[in-house]
Amino acid sequence: MLAVRVCEVRHAALDVLSFVLAPVDGGPLPACTAGAHIDVALPNGMLRQYSLCQTGPALRLYEIAVLHDRDGRGGSACAHRDIRPGDTLMISPPRNLFPLLPTGRPVLFAGGIGITPILAMAEALHAAGRDFELHYCSRSPERAAYRDTLARSAYAPQLRLYHDSAPEAGRLDAEAVLRRAGADAHLYVCGPAGFISHVCSAARQAGWDEGRVHFEHFAAPAAVAPPGGNGSFELLLARRGLRVPVAAEQTAAEALLAAGVDISLSCEQGVCGACVLPVLDGLPDHRDVFLSPAEREANRCFTPCCSRALSPSLTIDL
Repeated sequence: MLAVRVCEVRHAALDVLSFVLAPVDGGPLPACTAGAHIDVALPNGMLRQYSLCQTGPALRLYEIAVLHDRDGRGGSACAHRDIRPGDTLMISPPRNLFPLLPTGRPVLFAGGIGITPILAMAEALHAAGRDFELHYCSRSPERAAYRDTLARSAYAPQLRLYHDSAPEAGRLDAEAVLRRAGADAHLYVCGPAGFISHVCSAARQAGWDEGRVHFEHFAAPAAVAPPGGNGSFELLLARRGLRVPVAAEQTAAEALLAAGVDISLSCEQGVCGACVLPVLDGLPDHRDVFLSPAEREANRCFTPCCSRALSPSLTIDL
């Protein structure tokens, strides 16, 4: 983990604060590419992931933006309430699970706070001289974070803004946009789960293949338990010869930690992939949004923070 100082807190939009972070030691921050995020250890002990709005090879500052989610689990409320200029925070080095591909014409879609990685992508694409278009949707103009930054940017002609508060004719028709895109276009979308689902569905309706559709969730949709509910099951740790029971009221990750088995955890929602474990035998009940459809179908790994088992046991390569 890296120690950073909060050197500025800005109002980026209604209910959105941006935090500008500088290294405590005054040196450069780790390089990162557009789409990257960092883990932030919040004052209340929670660990949360936030996309970087600016990326590059030699950064003196990181900037993240946090939407105050009143229906969330407390991370955003803590950030808005308890983080002030001058505070010191611990962050992870950047990781990128949502990278831009070097080829193809990017078509960028952002919904609400999903603008944060998309903004970094737009900046990187413009700097590289690549053609792209950006479609940004928000509930209303005052909720569109970085709206002024985008309006002043050199690539403003490539930007379209849409608001739910606008008349119907001024709202996004994602399928029409995607039908107009060329055969070499790639879709990058970030935002609330419903927005991502809508845009990805529009891509399928427009004839796009899955290999050209890229997305990143900020939070997992609420998992729907199977008809039998959250049943108990057993984890068999192949390399340790250990059996770990998982009760109906606990996650597989909680059971492993309670048994003294140390695993990586970060988002605990099946979003980031930090906890993914290889499965040797058994049938997982996938409840994450990190694994691809092909990975889910293969059933060779699962996310113990939220996923469970459809079989009585899972044998894990651990």
